[in-house]
Amino acid sequence: MPSQSAETSPAPDAAAASSSNSAGSPSGTGSSADVADDLVQRSHRLPSGLEYTSTTGRVVFRREETSEGKSEGFKPKAEIFLTAYTADEQAAASPNPRPVVFAFNGGPGSSSVWLHLGLLGPRLVDSGDAGNLTPPPYGLVDNPQTLLEHADLVMIDPVNTGFSRVVDGNTADEFHAFEQDRDLVAEVIRLWTTRNNRWLSPKYLVGESYGTLRAVAVAGRLFDAYGMSVNGLGLISTVLNMSTLMFAPGVDTPYALHLPTYAAIAHFHGRHPGRELAEVVRDAEEYAARDYGYALSQGSRLSAEEYDAAVRRLAELTTLDPGFIRRTNLRWDYSQFSAELLRDQELSVGRIDGRFTAPAEDPQASVNWDDPSLAAINGPYAAAINHYIRAELGYENDLPYEVLTGRVQPWSYREFEGVPIDVTKTLERLMAHNPSLRVHVDYGYYDGATPHFAAEYVWAHMRLTEEARARFTHHYYEAGHMMYLQPEARLAELAALAEFVAPAAG
Repeated sequence: MPSQSAETSPAPDAAAASSSNSAGSPSGTGSSADVADDLVQRSHRLPSGLEYTSTTGRVVFRREETSEGKSEGFKPKAEIFLTAYTADEQAAASPNPRPVVFAFNGGPGSSSVWLHLGLLGPRLVDSGDAGNLTPPPYGLVDNPQTLLEHADLVMIDPVNTGFSRVVDGNTADEFHAFEQDRDLVAEVIRLWTTRNNRWLSPKYLVGESYGTLRAVAVAGRLFDAYGMSVNGLGLISTVLNMSTLMFAPGVDTPYALHLPTYAAIAHFHGRHPGRELAEVVRDAEEYAARDYGYALSQGSRLSAEEYDAAVRRLAELTTLDPGFIRRTNLRWDYSQFSAELLRDQELSVGRIDGRFTAPAEDPQASVNWDDPSLAAINGPYAAAINHYIRAELGYENDLPYEVLTGRVQPWSYREFEGVPIDVTKTLERLMAHNPSLRVHVDYGYYDGATPHFAAEYVWAHMRLTEEARARFTHHYYEAGHMMYLQPEARLAELAALAEFVAPAAG
């Protein structure tokens, strides 16, 4: 266990934030009744010898309000839970060259626990992996490859995830929306950067799943609102254009973009004996990009011979029953695939990670919405974060830590009414305006939530110069959405992320 040689509460910057003249209330309009930051600091040491400080707790998000054109001051709106890890060696550096990584998961409705205790942080949850799960009560182990060796870390939980909540008298619904969530996370980053004097530190945003869409949007907001440029975006299990994933009548693209993932998961479960995964995926990608896309676009204009050929080829690639493929008219979504692939074994397969299986609740059901992979890992991560925050980081709160919640639903995308939910234009603009911005992308072949081929489709349709495309690095893993569940994948992913932040660190 990391050493905990000192503890202070509240943290030095938290004490300043509690003042009525703090950065959170710059006009001195706050009152003693205002909510205040409740941060706790502890000292630790990595196995490598690096000494660092953890700062854990909630910071108050304030927003300036006006009435009839007159300012009413900065009013507290929400308390945002974060955990920051800062190397002690950086304290004397001015300006500070050590990078800072701001990280969050997605959902919407997910806390940052997955990236925090699964990949980036100094401690890892002992959850096991598909086929070899750790039994309760689980545990925590050191993470010798933690990204903290190379950069400071700030883990952020948006409203109603983790311990983050709105202040009494405010409504959470306003933050359950694309734009408001973007602005809040950007403000938390600006505030942390300002209070900790890190404007001259290299800055990276790392998001997973919806967090990748959030990362691009937040980077755009930081640039537009505050003039803050980030050095890099780490996109793990990427979705920047939601139309590539959303199955809907008359929209055929997502069916083709999921096909290579179906083939990969079938291969993992032994349905392509004697063949290499790379070969299976390549064949599925080639068919999806050409003949399958054509067959879907033709609809009833497809000849009987062409239709039969499509059924045969889809059955070969996915190992699904030809009768099922015909009944679905060549189109099925992931919930149907989950129920169908191993129906003969009365098993359903995971969506977040297709390597996981569970007995089918109803072997005759046409769809499966109960994800075996999430069911397998939710318990270990919930146990680990609830123990770790209190026992090792020293933060106490009686609220339930919301690991993955539905309390943020419905999520509003009103800015995209009538058009796809898409942030690629924001990324194009950032790449053009910041010629040093680099993008790190991680894919899992068994990821049924954000298939790799869908992300590749998005990159191919972005308007980027060749120089800008050269600033992307792409990393593929024989793993799922949370590829770090697979130990070898986690080591490779951390090595790649360390290299990603290293140029700025050097």
